[in-house]
Amino acid sequence: MKKLQFKVIINAPASKVYDIMLGINGKSTYEQWTALFNPTSTYEGIWDKGNKILFVGVDEKGEKGGMVSRIADIIPNQFVSIQHYGLFKAGEEITEGPEVEKWANGFENYSFEENNARLDEAVGQGTTTLTVDLDTTEDFVDYMNKTYPKALEKLKEICE
Repeated sequence: MKKLQFKVIINAPASKVYDIMLGINGKSTYEQWTALFNPTSTYEGIWDKGNKILFVGVDEKGEKGGMVSRIADIIPNQFVSIQHYGLFKAGEEITEGPEVEKWANGFENYSFEENNARLDEAVGQGTTTLTVDLDTTEDFVDYMNKTYPKALEKLKEICE
């Protein structure tokens, strides 16, 4: 596994970035920024510690696929840790085998650091530095390096 890191500074409080990024009050905000990975990207599950969550989309053949994961840790407005432990293909969860072993125990961690929170309390201004730390396989490094910054720019646009 290769470790990658991406950062973006968003002109919004951490609570807003967290809500929009995870789609807490409406899954459509999650789907908007993750559409850069797959136009049909969504999730199935609840953002609670220990919960299973599926990150899925439809591929070019019209089949639903993605990752089987669990929320390893979550501190609202501060930190989210997602542990990937399987693949979702053709309606089935695959949690063992050579294809899964490449991804097994890969993490995706999101840290929300709020700065200048009291800059203008009346309108809740401030900035949030969102840091993404993720594990990926060698064959996805270029894709992630190209796509993740664009997805984070889209998230920034939605939040601001």
